[in-house]
Amino acid sequence: MSRIAALEALLGEGGGNALLRYALGSEHFKAGDMAAAVHRLQQACELDPAHSASWKLLGKAELALGNPAGARAAWTQGIATAVHRGDRQAEKEMQVFLRRLDAGRGTTTESR
Repeated sequence: MSRIAALEALLGEGGGNALLRYALGSEHFKAGDMAAAVHRLQQACELDPAHSASWKLLGKAELALGNPAGARAAWTQGIATAVHRGDRQAEKEMQVFLRRLDAGRGTTTESR
């Protein structure tokens, strides 16, 4: 059973918390299925808006789908979340992603 299938099975059993949806989004991202990644990461952000890693990866998936406005929105919210939580590393990473997007060099290959 693939990792995605195993996580989907957990979700089907009622384990639908934000971290499970983040894990699913991450696996879909790694597999190159950006539409599925965006779907699961949006769910993760809705369930736990304070999870800055979900916002960060959502922005990367949105950009990979060719949606820079979606990436900007995710990273902007993610930065606000990271600042509120004192997560300086996530804040700095997403600021770099936004600067690259502004400079026309948006990329999804940075490490998560």
